[in-house]
Amino acid sequence: MKLLEKIDFPADLRALKLNELSDVCDDLRHFIIDELSRNPGHLAASLGTVELTVALHYVFNTPYDRIVWDVGHQAYGHKILTGRRLTFGTLRKSGGISGFPNPAESEYDAFIAGHASISISAALGISTASELKNETDRHVIAVIGDGAMTGGPAYEGLNNASIDPNNLLIILNDNDMAIDNNVGGFSKYLVDITTSQAYNKLRYDAYRMLRRMNIISEDRRENILRFNNSLKALISRNHNLFEGFSIRYFGPTDGHDILNLVRRLNDIKDMKGPKLLHIRTQKGKGYAPAEESATEWHAPGKFNKYTGKRIVISDINAPQPYQDVFGHTLVELAEADERIVGVTPAMPTGCSMTYMMKRFPERSFDVGIAEGHAVTFSAGMAKEGLIPFCNIYSSFMQRAYDQVIHDVAIQGLHVIFCLDRAGLVGEDGATHHGVFDLAYMRPIPGLIIASPLNEIDLRNLMFTAATECSSPFVIRYPRGKGELCDWRQPFNVLPVGKGRCLQEGTDVAVLSIGPIGNEVRKALRPFDAHYDMIYLKPIDEDILHHVGKTFKRIITVENGVRTGGLGSATAEFMTEHGYTPQITRIGVPDKFVEHGSVSELMLQCGMNAAAIAAVING
Repeated sequence: MKLLEKIDFPADLRALKLNELSDVCDDLRHFIIDELSRNPGHLAASLGTVELTVALHYVFNTPYDRIVWDVGHQAYGHKILTGRRLTFGTLRKSGGISGFPNPAESEYDAFIAGHASISISAALGISTASELKNETDRHVIAVIGDGAMTGGPAYEGLNNASIDPNNLLIILNDNDMAIDNNVGGFSKYLVDITTSQAYNKLRYDAYRMLRRMNIISEDRRENILRFNNSLKALISRNHNLFEGFSIRYFGPTDGHDILNLVRRLNDIKDMKGPKLLHIRTQKGKGYAPAEESATEWHAPGKFNKYTGKRIVISDINAPQPYQDVFGHTLVELAEADERIVGVTPAMPTGCSMTYMMKRFPERSFDVGIAEGHAVTFSAGMAKEGLIPFCNIYSSFMQRAYDQVIHDVAIQGLHVIFCLDRAGLVGEDGATHHGVFDLAYMRPIPGLIIASPLNEIDLRNLMFTAATECSSPFVIRYPRGKGELCDWRQPFNVLPVGKGRCLQEGTDVAVLSIGPIGNEVRKALRPFDAHYDMIYLKPIDEDILHHVGKTFKRIITVENGVRTGGLGSATAEFMTEHGYTPQITRIGVPDKFVEHGSVSELMLQCGMNAAAIAAVING
């Protein structure tokens, strides 16, 4: 890795000769494999963008020129080339560098990039701001994957880019793969696009010649471009979606040919108007195991870099992840009721919808990275009498908030939202923590909101949601392993709006919701009372009246933000009914929590058993 060791910042890269870039790519790829074999992260996506990353920083004057990544899974090479090679071993660790681009971490990170489909809009905003500030020599590049192109915001950005003056460069990284296999007509469309390289060069050369001859001007360029695109579509019988937006299209081209990429970028970077370069890449490129199974190697954990064997520490006696409990339970419910269907926005493996897809493929729907669509699509099916289980990661559900209100709640439709990865999720950090759902769901009229103490409760909540009511129902549960090994128990109804007393007491009343109640149980003294509320909405008013009348101290505990969730609901109830206990709320403080292990973050936020015990002891 002799060349990579000489590169601390992109200026060092730009000092190299063109024929040295291939060696830099080899060094960078080996560095990523070596580091991630010991310190887990997102491997396959970043291996696929090595040549693109090197080419971008070689051609463009970063950080003055802006690169907006979408999403950050593909930006590890970018981090290594922009001053973070020596600290890369701290990736995703507490106090270390983030797994995603973040402007607070580096001036080379133009925009935060934890959620998909935002790069075109963000880059267009940066480009427009540069024009307004007379920074007309600044280049702005959006790098978006084909998976992210299934999200609606990408098309909103494209539409805006086609009508507002800008020189935005969009690079479409097409690896025919999101995390799971890409779905939908768009991915098939990308495979079919063909545009002659010779044609593009001829068109560009002709355009420059006509400009020099003053035959055409920038004012007339758009009309000429549209006529050109129409003529081209007529001749080739292949209409190009991007050129339909009046966005110049180049490609597809080999995204692993570093010399060709540099040449292409130099050719088009100073063209006026919005343009799109379509590159074809292979996820996991350069590491055979990742090339063969990109989904498995998206975030493989530790592995032996020589043998390609993943280092998985398994304990057959350990509890299964909540995700698997959800997946198996959904199949059981679907076997009993043919109205039940499953919906996920591009995360069937992560949320274990794969079990449903295998058993009932015709009743299982992966809609791509399109959370808003997933909710409204589910609402449409519910309107016609089906019972959709719509599984969305908690942090991604934030993207569909309007659809939950407008398309589901107002109509009172029987959609069951299973919010996976709720609470603090660990190394993915602030963009992925699912800590806001209790607070943002609670104000919506008509929603039932619940969280299970353990896997048996998760099964029973799913059963209750499907069989005992017809209202919109929200079930939130965390990432990772649960509490029990013998969770395959017969179904029981958990009455809506009813909690339970887990321990009688006379001194302090502790109210919790969800699996964090297991931390509470470790912290309790024999004379403390513990209530598992189960439902945030409707909340168990009988328990609250009893607690308000009986206890002078109340402690609420939730794996979510303190503001707006269980603690707030309890305080509001006590105030409205004239009770005056001292209330202490334990939960995520009013700040964005960075990355680290879940145990580290629970300690940091004062939410583990020891911290809870300290509060109880006063």
